[in-house]
Amino acid sequence: MNFIFISPQFPRVYWNFCDRLKKKGVNVLGIGDTPYDQLAHEVRESLTEYYFVPSLADYDQMLRAVAFFTFKYGRIDWLESNNEYWLTSDAHLRTDFNIRTGWQTGDMDHIKNKSAMKPFYKKAGIPTARLTKVTTLAAAEEFLAEVGYPVIVKPDTGVGATDTYRIDNHDELRHFYASKPTVPYVMEEFVTGDICSYDAIVDADANPIFESMTVWPPSVMDIVLYQLDLSYYTTDIVPDALKKAGRATLKAFHVHSRFVHLEFFRLTKEKPGLGAVGDFVGLEVNMRPAGGYTTDMMNFAHSTDVYEIWADMITANRRLLPDRNEHCYCAYASRRDFHRYVHTHEDILARYAGKIVMCERMPEMMWPQMGNHMYTAKLSGQAETDEFIRFVQEQQG
Repeated sequence: MNFIFISPQFPRVYWNFCDRLKKKGVNVLGIGDTPYDQLAHEVRESLTEYYFVPSLADYDQMLRAVAFFTFKYGRIDWLESNNEYWLTSDAHLRTDFNIRTGWQTGDMDHIKNKSAMKPFYKKAGIPTARLTKVTTLAAAEEFLAEVGYPVIVKPDTGVGATDTYRIDNHDELRHFYASKPTVPYVMEEFVTGDICSYDAIVDADANPIFESMTVWPPSVMDIVLYQLDLSYYTTDIVPDALKKAGRATLKAFHVHSRFVHLEFFRLTKEKPGLGAVGDFVGLEVNMRPAGGYTTDMMNFAHSTDVYEIWADMITANRRLLPDRNEHCYCAYASRRDFHRYVHTHEDILARYAGKIVMCERMPEMMWPQMGNHMYTAKLSGQAETDEFIRFVQEQQG
């Protein structure tokens, strides 16, 4: 089996996907924008061969790289990046080289565009917030007459909370239209709730062979805009209602042979037309794993290896690792350099000795979302998780 993995060196943990494939006898071929002599040792060892391109965004360079591997190794069976930024490019390359084991060019609209996702949620029977494409100010005012303030405006194909804004009144609405970027935007009614992701590895028959839940802060947008401290946690206990919604979403979106990150609101305030407190409401689909180090957090929470489960899905279309059913939480708490905290770095390491599983400086490009320095711990449950986050992030008055 010939498998091309796009950007095996970034995010930093993605070499693990390649490593598990290679250990199962797969010919793993990497394409990335880091020169070979600058790759980490683990990345090099996880690949059969690596092709350097100056820019992954240059499609002509990508075509040449895939053509080279095809000429040298024969037909390519799989091509994947597991990265939101390259999903469209992945699909184009699969289509151009007739690689049928993933999304094709024609599949991308409802995968990438938030506005196009709504009909598929409806097909799954999952309520979603009302949304309209941003056109004229008059059209926005008509939409607001229906849903009321506040509303969220965001790029139709944006990643995370980048260039996302909350609008609370007419003055802010007019300001947004006066300075709006040229990319297509959507406007969505505001929903009050926690963000819970249904994270799953899905086989070729759209059946999940691994399921997990991660609970995110209510507003990642505010964390980015106001540089707040980020905290979130992963647990292997997935509520039945979230499992039901997640599995219905998989079927409606025709998901096959993928690691996915599906986001839902868990309402903390009743919303007429959407649900009661505790109900799940569809937010958006992400046809790749959760970002940052969340895949490693899943490993700690489940006492498993999601990289190997994913590789088993690719090579055997089933899960081979047993489910240990060891329930715990894995929490991430970051700090920013310009805040002053009550507890020192040494205090944190001493108090949570034996429970800290990751502690490191984050890459600079991830500072806006993820903070400057992070602590990740394996914890016994909700109470200890909440206390860990409070202890790490408590600021001086």
